[in-house]
Amino acid sequence: MSEIKTPKSGRARRVLEKRAPKLVEDGKKTLILHGTKTSIIINAVLAEIYNLKKGSAVKFTRKNENIRPFESGGETSLEFFSLKTDCSLFVFGSHSKKRPDNLVIGRTYDHHIYDLVEVGVENFRSMGSFSYDRKIAPKVGSKPFIAFIGEGFETVEELKHLKEVLLDLLQGEVVDNLNLAGLDRIYLCTALSSNRVFFSHCALKLKKSGTTVPRIELVEVGPSMDLVVRRHRLPNESLRKEAMKQAPEKTKKKLKNVKGDAILGTVGKIYIPDQKVGETALPHKVKGLKRQRREAKLKSEAVNGNTSKKQKQDE
Repeated sequence: MSEIKTPKSGRARRVLEKRAPKLVEDGKKTLILHGTKTSIIINAVLAEIYNLKKGSAVKFTRKNENIRPFESGGETSLEFFSLKTDCSLFVFGSHSKKRPDNLVIGRTYDHHIYDLVEVGVENFRSMGSFSYDRKIAPKVGSKPFIAFIGEGFETVEELKHLKEVLLDLLQGEVVDNLNLAGLDRIYLCTALSSNRVFFSHCALKLKKSGTTVPRIELVEVGPSMDLVVRRHRLPNESLRKEAMKQAPEKTKKKLKNVKGDAILGTVGKIYIPDQKVGETALPHKVKGLKRQRREAKLKSEAVNGNTSKKQKQDE
């Protein structure tokens, strides 16, 4: 029976709390790995994916002989690395005679393999092979547009699965609000056939149109490649249902005497009881009291002086 180890330091406790399930999860991180044998094209593709995902990706440079997706026992090391790096997406590159320039893109749930898509890379062009104005180059970490063109993404099972995986891989962190001025890139995925997709990365260039809405031009900045779907594995129904569960939303507690206003914002009413200032006990040494006592003393002395003068006159 395995023992449950509790964290002994504050740092370990904070790491475990960070990895614990949350009502609103953080952005997904991507793990990039090499197989036993890789080609020049696959190495370049993995490097380009890492550049596109910079800030939310972890790249291993060593070869991994024990990782063999789609095979029994060949995914244990992959799940271990996913747990260690806290990554829920992975891209695995390999090259062989049977499957040249091979990429396996997958997702994990609770650091166990959820689904897999295997694609072959053809007609690859890197970022360096495109000539364009560097001022319009997309910034690191910017949110992208993602466009899927073609009926195949709605009808063909393999392309529907590939669409889901690419969306998770490219969309980045999910946000509620977005500044349109920061949108400077778009990923285009075009279904050429039932198993082939053309992938390209373009920058958005804004030009004058004579109206308040600018005219948008697409400038291809790379990388671009053809993705040929080879194998894919969907999650079983029970695992899918478990992964799709959502926690019930917490109902907001109603605040009394608080209302929202379009102009003033949040407006609240405060009840203040009667202060009864006249009944409160005041401190002894108060300048105002000293002055009142001094004036009363002078008045009493003046009254006493007048009475004494009257008595002398009567005598």
